[in-house]
Amino acid sequence: MNEPFIRIRRLKKRFERLEVLTGVDIDIEKGESIVVIGQSGCGKSVLLKHLVRLLEPDEGQVVFDGRDIRELSGSALIAMRQRVGMVFQSAALFDSLTVAENVGLGLKESRRYGTRRIGETVAEKLDLVGLSRVDEKRPAELSGGMRKRVGLARALACDPEVLLYDEPTTGLDPITADMINDLIVDLSQKLNVTSIAVTHDMVSAYKIADRIVMLYEGRVRFDGSPDEIRTVDDPVVRQFITGSAAGPIRSG
Repeated sequence: MNEPFIRIRRLKKRFERLEVLTGVDIDIEKGESIVVIGQSGCGKSVLLKHLVRLLEPDEGQVVFDGRDIRELSGSALIAMRQRVGMVFQSAALFDSLTVAENVGLGLKESRRYGTRRIGETVAEKLDLVGLSRVDEKRPAELSGGMRKRVGLARALACDPEVLLYDEPTTGLDPITADMINDLIVDLSQKLNVTSIAVTHDMVSAYKIADRIVMLYEGRVRFDGSPDEIRTVDDPVVRQFITGSAAGPIRSG
């Protein structure tokens, strides 16, 4: 049997006395679209940061395409990170830069491409997300949904094999959120990237996921398809996906 593209094993992380991840195990195949759900503070974003070694685990490992990323350093770590694009919750755009400058920033910093190649790539990625005419605007001139799409274009600029989404629909109205969901699905299929999104938005999860993984009390509570989670008997999972105040989960 082939090894999974990304393998997470016994991953543990604490911050002082707070245990966030207490032993997470997830296998992710190449080209899959995985959505990680769970309450606020359950460790979803912490898990994402471990996938590109922005955080070091206390225990356990993340194996990326056959290599334990803890063993990577220098150019090898940079090369691994260049295979991954990150779409931040707030888009994380620089207000002082134009849209085009934001999208091309990573390419410029890498010094691998000349000005002409960067300009062509920026135009291509903005067109992919439906924003080909906003390249000279500033982030403050854009709607929330447009800023999200610019953030996605920036993540696509280096032609990543993996896209990480941190709460891709947070702060958006339902119609704009659905447009973002459609874009995520379209890009996953068109570019054949491996997508990993963290969210507490079940509408988004059902739409973009091949598999849904639920974190609860620092571990994987559920791992299965959208159809399977809709019919699950586990009271913890059912309470979360239905958004009910009654049940074993207590609000923080």
